[in-house]
Amino acid sequence: MKYLNIFAPKSFKGLSMGLVGVAALLASGCSDDFLEVENPTGEPLEDYYTTDETINEAVVAAYDPIHWPDWGLGQYNALNIDAEIMGDNFWVGGSNKDDMKNWHMLFNYEANQDNTFSSLWTVDYSGIKRCNDVLKYTSQYAAANLTEENRALYEAQARLLRVYYYNNLWHYFGNVPFYLENLEGSYTAPQLKADEVYNQLIAELEDLITLNTLPRRYYKDKDGNDDEGQLGRVTMDMAYMIYAEMVMYQNDEARFSKALDYMKLVINGGYSLNPDFNDIWLKSGEWCNESIWEVNYEQANHERGWDSPLAIGGTILPCLISPNGFPGDDLWNPGNDGWGFLPVREETYNMYADNDVRRAATVWVIDPSVEYTKRYQDTHMWLMKYRPRQSEIATDWDINLNYGNNLRVYRLAEALLNAAELSLRTGGSATGEALTWVNQIRERAGIDKLDKVTVDDVLTERRLEFVGEGKRYFDLVRAEGIAGVSNANKASTALVPDSYGYRTNTWTPSKKYIPIAQGELDSDPALVQNNY
Repeated sequence: MKYLNIFAPKSFKGLSMGLVGVAALLASGCSDDFLEVENPTGEPLEDYYTTDETINEAVVAAYDPIHWPDWGLGQYNALNIDAEIMGDNFWVGGSNKDDMKNWHMLFNYEANQDNTFSSLWTVDYSGIKRCNDVLKYTSQYAAANLTEENRALYEAQARLLRVYYYNNLWHYFGNVPFYLENLEGSYTAPQLKADEVYNQLIAELEDLITLNTLPRRYYKDKDGNDDEGQLGRVTMDMAYMIYAEMVMYQNDEARFSKALDYMKLVINGGYSLNPDFNDIWLKSGEWCNESIWEVNYEQANHERGWDSPLAIGGTILPCLISPNGFPGDDLWNPGNDGWGFLPVREETYNMYADNDVRRAATVWVIDPSVEYTKRYQDTHMWLMKYRPRQSEIATDWDINLNYGNNLRVYRLAEALLNAAELSLRTGGSATGEALTWVNQIRERAGIDKLDKVTVDDVLTERRLEFVGEGKRYFDLVRAEGIAGVSNANKASTALVPDSYGYRTNTWTPSKKYIPIAQGELDSDPALVQNNY
């Protein structure tokens, strides 16, 4: 079957985020402050969501919140920054310690109910609500008007997106309200323990994978364009990646073999490592043959502005993580302000071998003689992967908010390193398939191959490969439960006070789940705050 062509190569074509209110209510997971909306025709929902076309609108609406975290609902919370500021590759930066105070407090493991990722809670529960809407509409309103194939495909997308949203909540907050049907009455749901949330999600994911309804992947056409506008929709390979991510973070050894099988399916699924690591991060590298799943951002036909942050458009990420007052170079967009967040630590630059091509593609080093406005924790080094580029801007309106850099979420390199670790942790040889997979990564990087490999080697390689991609902090946390890991790769020994006096506290297991915002606690007195 073919979808309606509502996906442009980098956007949801024909259905803006402004119209998305047709399909869902913007609300947090457990509060009663829903924004009541009506559909454009004024018809009751049960009369509107009765056709394939309108159900497809609801599905598109369920995708929309994946774009919101970088800016919206009062906070900047680009997912890669949120994870990186709690790790060991970056400083927080900004103008001072009160600039994005929640980031600085989370960086130092002293966050509280007033300084946490409050908007992420609302974003993800909004997505969950919209996914539940799709499932309700397909089963109750439109069942008679959908082909079985389309109905199954719409429902599979909604269910996998719902896992994606819950996975974000589970990683950060752990103990969260959980529901699979939308709330009524008091709009509250039971708060499950983190292990209970995991058990619910992994069972849901296994059922989805068994159904095998989604396509394995989508492709660019022969001219490098989005094939029928589908890139950005969820796929089976994305489901496999989430499965491995969750199983590994939980250290669920009973499921390691299954996760390894899924990683092998991805590795043998027609992907290939992009020959030039730097090219992955260019506009031309979006949805390259290494990419498994990305969040699309649109730099052209946008509607996003400071007064409409949830509308379709670009991302503010490059502005957030670039130097303030930079005089410009061949790539620089002169309209960019640069806010000075996420300066790269010198230690991060120095961990790369001189011949490792990932260093120059990851760390943007500005010559000390170049003058700009140095902000807090400045190192003259910034994240190259998502740096501002003139080629990513095609508008002169709210430029800082509308870069077209797709957020790379899952790529083949991660599948290879997942598989290597899972192989070793299920009895695989240090000189067998795990070594082959790790050496593919090292060969692309231009560095010497290993003769044998350990789990600690894999974690070190992950650090080198994924700087700025939001993986490192969670690797450090989960490594606490892995035997034989070096101090450099464990949270309790890597996330400690530094010699600069910036981080003065040490990560402890009680910091695994961050505080729930006060507004959510006020909305539902039954919510129990995390012991942070």
